[in-house]
Amino acid sequence: MEFEKLQEIIADVLNVSKDDIHMETTFVDDLGADSLDIFQIIMGIEEEFDIEIDNDEAEKIVTVGDAIEQIKKVVE
Repeated sequence: MEFEKLQEIIADVLNVSKDDIHMETTFVDDLGADSLDIFQIIMGIEEEFDIEIDNDEAEKIVTVGDAIEQIKKVVE
């Protein structure tokens, strides 16, 4: 469920197909995201899941899987 919601957020921010987004997909190398894009994605995650991701933790997010781990860590 988290993955599908995250796919929608990423697809919306980066204007890419959800089919191109997998757990191992990297934001910068695979999707061409810049720092503003990543900030917008993190803001979307925080809004969608009603959580707050620490800045230090946000800097560690490189792949879609990393983002899912952060969501799970904060939600639990």
